Amino acid sequence: MHHTVLTDHAIREKLRRSPPLIEGLLDEDTQVQPCGVDLTVRTISRFESAGLIDFDNSRRVLASRIPVLWIDDSVDLPAGAYHIVYNEQVNLPHDVVALAYPRSSLLRCGATVYTAVWDPGYSGRAEALLVVHNPYGLTLRRHARVAQLVFTQLCGRVEAAYDGRFKNENLGA
Repeated sequence: MHHTVLTDHAIREKLRRSPPLIEGLLDEDTQVQPCGVDLTVRTISRFESAGLIDFDNSRRVLASRIPVLWIDDSVDLPAGAYHIVYNEQVNLPHDVVALAYPRSSLLRCGATVYTAVWDPGYSGRAEALLVVHNPYGLTLRRHARVAQLVFTQLCGRVEAAYDGRFKNENLGA
């Protein structure tokens, strides 16, 4: 048995299933790439407190945030760390895992995104860390494509799919 990165053809097939692999694409032809799907920015926030991470999540405290407002459909971000939420809702079947990578255009502007593993069974509108390293900052237009989500078909279904705190995150309005 082996695992396989999904191609554009396989991704488009999974977009037609129920539930679709991804919902809420702004433009399928623009966002579906040869080996992944571009994710776009829905919201941006600044961090306003510290967080706390422990072993079993019994004392976990997520850092609080304040929204960054779009002005004329863009935002100027000085160097620093930001929290973003993507527009697209991802629905991973129990035999697919996903990893997100920064788009090369973002890197060429001196910024990047960091994400965690998207486990089989995850469903939601995911969040990420956007870090602007460029000392001159970064301007983002509303719905900018900042990351590419790459899907890997596993050699079988996982024994226990993701069922943690962040399942179905950010699915309200």
